[in-house]
Amino acid sequence: MRLITPLFLVLSAFFLALGLVLPLVRFEKLVFFNETPSLLGIVSSLWGQDNQMLAIVVALFSIVFPFAKLIGIAFEATVPADDERANGMVSRLMPILGKWSMMDVMLVALVIFAAKTSGMAQAFTQPGLWFYAASAVLTGLLQMRLRPH
Repeated sequence: MRLITPLFLVLSAFFLALGLVLPLVRFEKLVFFNETPSLLGIVSSLWGQDNQMLAIVVALFSIVFPFAKLIGIAFEATVPADDERANGMVSRLMPILGKWSMMDVMLVALVIFAAKTSGMAQAFTQPGLWFYAASAVLTGLLQMRLRPH
């Protein structure tokens, strides 16, 4: 049981990295046009198309917050329980970060739903979405394991 926390932490970081670089969704328009954007590709595309504000928001919620949550969980798992100063900071930060961990998965699901119901394109989930979701679930389980209350 002692190995679960480090294993989940490593797997969560690995899955997050895969979720950022692998394609999230495949859009098929007509018969000839396919797009398979990754999360990093979406952020860079938004930035390149003069949508810097949207690129920053997506990057914050999909890249920065999950990494900050992983760092917080690793810190929480390694800091002694009697260090009140460190535990106070982590205990205030972790619930805030935890609330936003599944936002991107929901956003991609909404885009897929919109593409399918509009009839303009067919959308299919790709491995990046599942790795990203698995990372969010593992970090949630880690947070529950480290702070069961």
